[in-house]
Amino acid sequence: MRAVALISGGKDSCYNMMQCVMAGHQVVALANLKPPESAVDELDSYMYQTVGYQALDLYAEAMGLPLYRATLSGSSLNTGRGYTPQEGDEVEDLYRLLKLVKEKEDIDSVSVGAILSDYQRVRVENVCQRLGLQPLAFLWRRKQEDLLNEMIDSGLQAVLIKAWTLINTLENH
Repeated sequence: MRAVALISGGKDSCYNMMQCVMAGHQVVALANLKPPESAVDELDSYMYQTVGYQALDLYAEAMGLPLYRATLSGSSLNTGRGYTPQEGDEVEDLYRLLKLVKEKEDIDSVSVGAILSDYQRVRVENVCQRLGLQPLAFLWRRKQEDLLNEMIDSGLQAVLIKAWTLINTLENH
């Protein structure tokens, strides 16, 4: 399959691309939703990691692939277990971005680095279904310890740029 990879700049989206290639798929483009210029580096989003988005041009350059980017304009409006398209929801930003990529590139699948979030999985699957694309989520529901060991063994080098813990949250409330 020919895939567009949703990339955040994090290790999971990168490792899922590696898994796609190992499974015989071809990553032909990269896609990312970035915060608006007026926003801080990180948005309060249920769907998207925005820390480190500035380095994604380097991913595209190193891989020799086109990078499709759009600015997030929606917010987390529809936060239930399921997802029904709703104008103004941040998921519709993803729909528009992937629709553009599909119009410009010959793709039939989407590489997604989600591991445990049913919230993300349901929404990405909804967008893919509406666009006739197959999600490729090789990390889905894998044990995190196993994945970390595989990433280390594969030679993936990751740099920690942000740490967030429950303790920090409890201390601030």
